[in-house]
Amino acid sequence: MSRLIITDITTPEFAAGLKQSRTIFLPFGSTEEHGEHLPLDTDTMQVYASVKAAAAIYPTFVAPPVHYGICRSTSEHPGTVGLSPATFRALVRDLVKGYYKQGLRNFILISGHAGKTHIGALIEVGEEVLADFSDIRLAVINEYDFCCRAAGELVEVAGDSHAGEVETSRIAHLFPALVKGTSPREFPDFPEYILVRNKTAYWRGGVWGDPAFASKAKGEKLCQLTAQALADFVRRFEDFVER
Repeated sequence: MSRLIITDITTPEFAAGLKQSRTIFLPFGSTEEHGEHLPLDTDTMQVYASVKAAAAIYPTFVAPPVHYGICRSTSEHPGTVGLSPATFRALVRDLVKGYYKQGLRNFILISGHAGKTHIGALIEVGEEVLADFSDIRLAVINEYDFCCRAAGELVEVAGDSHAGEVETSRIAHLFPALVKGTSPREFPDFPEYILVRNKTAYWRGGVWGDPAFASKAKGEKLCQLTAQALADFVRRFEDFVER
């Protein structure tokens, strides 16, 4: 059984892979601040590692990751480079249509970047694609939420979300040389309902949680639980029949 990692396979291997699976993970990340201690590519690195690990458990195509997304709350922090919603939606739409043309039929749009506007854009495109093609299945997964659900009580910090316990633990396990110390515990205080221009005034350090609770051992366990949960999801997804 060959690995179906698209960056690593040849044209004949891709064609042969369609006999194993018609399901593909389309992983999306971001180039975005992650406090003072985590790399800008944190979201992309996590989601790509998760889907490759899941595909090693259950054969699934894995597309090359998209390293850019819609970054709203972090847009004023140094290092964050995002796409406009229109550009992002067009990119997602073209990728789905391109892989459909190549024979894929079950699409899992999975994002390591959990921004609400970003996830909403994936859902929006997903709904459009479902209307355009009658013979596909499509799922949208917020990989961070998926990880936390699989982890259960392993996550100790209530409300942890960005560059905190979970992400620091996972990067410490996956890429320990890229974790540069730590950052203080922080939760943003954006005003309820009100949009603001100077976002760093309400979220100075760019951490949403507490990295002090992170560990490499916890990161390893989080990665294992997430990969197995994703593999289990693929099995259910491929058997799903809409009412």
